[in-house]
This record gives sequence, structure tokens and C-alpha cells, in this order.
Amino acid sequence: MRNKVLITPKSFGAYKDIAYPLIREKGYDIIENTLGRTMTEDEIIGCASSDVVGIIVGIDPLSARVLEGCRQLRAVSKYGMGLDNIDLDKARELKIKVDRAIGTNNVSVAELAIGLMLSLARSIPYVSHRVREGAWDRVMGCELFNKKLGLVGCGLIGREVCKRALGLGMEILIYDPYIGDDDIFNNSNIKKCDNIDLLCRESDFISLHAPLTEETRRIINKDTLELMKPTAILINTSRGELVDEDALYQALTENNIRGAAQDVFSREPPGEDEKLLKLDNFILTSHIGAYTKEAVEKMVAVSTKNLLRMLEDWESTQ
Repeated sequence: MRNKVLITPKSFGAYKDIAYPLIREKGYDIIENTLGRTMTEDEIIGCASSDVVGIIVGIDPLSARVLEGCRQLRAVSKYGMGLDNIDLDKARELKIKVDRAIGTNNVSVAELAIGLMLSLARSIPYVSHRVREGAWDRVMGCELFNKKLGLVGCGLIGREVCKRALGLGMEILIYDPYIGDDDIFNNSNIKKCDNIDLLCRESDFISLHAPLTEETRRIINKDTLELMKPTAILINTSRGELVDEDALYQALTENNIRGAAQDVFSREPPGEDEKLLKLDNFILTSHIGAYTKEAVEKMVAVSTKNLLRMLEDWESTQ
């Protein structure tokens, strides 16, 4: 019986003509996620409990239970950047190789972050909705020019946001404890913040670009929200769990900050009764940051090559 590869991301099929011949050429059969949604733990185990040696995974859960249930799994290739849906400690214990598609979606996510800033600064969704209702209201907006943008995290995506914000005439503040005296600070319009509190106090816009870890979970919370300017705008295109959504709702309803826009949420999709969705100063998009033609094509190619390389490396050691 031939070994198999499980592919879970829904958008992968758009460019499977690039990937599938490469996978089959190496002698693997392919199992597709045909559910049209993220797979559950039980569904992954059901597909991959035997004969599956590799998984190309999106945001589907690869918990310790799943990894243990996939008894022949040798390699996991992340279709994207964030690894928080994979139990990396269990993967190391089981000697399962893990890699991610670095540098494939950073431009797309950065452009969405800038788009969300502009949308809230000029109340574009709200005004458009009011016009459709027959109103002709004018809402006072603000310019991005000469404003301070605080970046929480400055990896590949944060740096792309930085480039675009500089082009809009913004001053950049960066909080990222994992970068030191980086060349990025050679620009006089980019400054380093030693702590999140200082960044929250000084920034007109705050954009989150940090991975989800125990250190960053709810890094935006009641305390940090209270430090922000009443005119501040919060953008989150990273992970929903970086923000305490109850505290955000309170800040928005009490006008402690001007607005917030997220491409991610703690529960995706959110429930129909989600209170944040009832607010005019809150925008939620459906995790579309990496969902562009260019990013999807690159993620398909890179995640496939990563998986085949890891499987080849594993076989060479046997």
C-alpha cells in the first residue's frame, strides 16, 4: 500500500496543479479535505490514522492527541506562518518534522492591515452602509499622515507594514523583545519601545503582528486598552487570542478608543450573537489576510516543497 499525504487547507485546491504532480511523482497518494471547512481533530485522525506520512495543514488542529493518533506521520508542513495550532512539543517527542511557508503571505497580510487602518480612519464601512440606507451622513475622519503607528511584533509581516506606513508619512514605534539593534532602527522615523505600555500610550494606531504564545495571549487587555488614546485605532491581523475581546468591547462601547478592526477572532466564525459585531466602530473580516492569488500560489508551492524535503530527509536517515 502506498504512503499518503493529507492536505487540509481549503484554498490549496486553487493551485493543486502546481503541487499534486510533485507529490505523486514522489510516490505518494493524496487525501484532500473535501468538507469545505476546517477539519476537526477526530476527522484528521480518521483520515490519517494509518498510511499518512505527511500533512500540509492550514489552521486545522494538530494537537498532541491528533499527532499521537497519526501513527505513521513523519512531517507536517504549515500552509502559512503561525504554528500555534500544532503541538510542537509533542511533534518533537514523536520526532515529527515541522516547517512553515516563510515569506509567502507577508505582503498580503500587511496590505490588509493598512487597508483596515484606512477603513477605520475614514469610517468607510459605516458610511457606505448608511448611504445604502438612504442617508447622506458625513463622519469626520483622520489622516494617517504624521500619526504614530505602534507595531507589536516586527517579523516579516510587521516589516512590510512598516514599509507601507513610512510611505504614508507615519512615524513607527516597535515593541518586539526579540529584536535587538536591528538595521531597521537606522531610519529616524522608526523607534524602539522597551515595553508594551509605552507603545500603547504613544500610538495613534496599533497593529498586532506577533505569534500566539503564552507570553502574547491577551497582550491587549483591559490594562493596555486603558493606556491608549481615546482616538486610537487597534488592528489585529495576527491571532484573535492576542486580544481580550470582552475588554475590547468595553473599550469600544465606552469610547475609550476610537475603533478596532480584526481579520481574526478567538472563535472562527464567531457566534451570531457576538456583541462586538453589533458595534459600528468594530470591523471583522473572515481571516482573509493571506487569501490573495499571489499569496495562495506561493503558499501552495512552498508548503509542498517543504513537505517533500522533510519526507526525503526522513527517508535518508532510515
